[in-house]
Amino acid sequence: MISIQNLSFSYRKNKPLFENLNLQLEAGHIYGLLGKNGAGKSSLLKHIAGLLFPQQGHCKVMDFESRYRQPAFLQNLFMVPEEFYLPQVHIKGYLNTYAPFYPNFDRKAFHNYMEEFHIPVDQRLTEMSYGQKKKVLISFALAANTKALILDEPTNGLDIPSKSQFRKVIAAAVSDDKCIVISTHQVRDLDNLIDNIVIIDDHKIIFRQNVEAVTDRLCFKNVVSMADAQNVLFSDSSIRGHAIITPNEGAEHSRIDMELLFNAVLEKRESISQIFN
Repeated sequence: MISIQNLSFSYRKNKPLFENLNLQLEAGHIYGLLGKNGAGKSSLLKHIAGLLFPQQGHCKVMDFESRYRQPAFLQNLFMVPEEFYLPQVHIKGYLNTYAPFYPNFDRKAFHNYMEEFHIPVDQRLTEMSYGQKKKVLISFALAANTKALILDEPTNGLDIPSKSQFRKVIAAAVSDDKCIVISTHQVRDLDNLIDNIVIIDDHKIIFRQNVEAVTDRLCFKNVVSMADAQNVLFSDSSIRGHAIITPNEGAEHSRIDMELLFNAVLEKRESISQIFN
């Protein structure tokens, strides 16, 4: 579905953002793209959407070279950027103008998503808050029924109930022929949603595993005292105790803590890599 090969890119000379980056993303999955601020998450998504061009290497989506932004490519990819502009029209006017660009657009589904987010369709976009506008754009993106759906920081501006609604509608939207990529620094917003984790750091992909493989090889626990824990790979302490990651040597079942895993991969990269290699 999405194939990135030997991609190199920089905004400034002699200061690369990506160096020979390789990544394969398949249909039927929801990928979480994680990384620190400035790691290049948004830039990578823009390469996939054809909004930035590789200085070396290739970025292909459905066998289309993204940089050429051919009509057949554009009608099967939708990107919800972190920063966006919506015209000064009513929602119905926006729908009538932009929906025809997407042959598989489902108007009934759009109205269902709007109901899920509690947004009336007779409003003017300029009269809405940032969070409401984002819900409209997410609803449109899902209703477009594109094979590739890219969301950059989609939960920014959403309140807690809306984040729960977002997870619900995204989980329902996945299908065998659709690839969904979500970039976020609010790692906990992706808990129980994504099935594949991609972490970017130091100009390259440093971690790429599905959630099942993670929970097979790592165990996530909470302990009151570190004296109760053995063979700890990574820990994070709070007033309630200690969240820890250990090797899953006893085939235990545990719920993945996305934020804890992210911090562990960044700080204990070699130890985590050895377990998966």
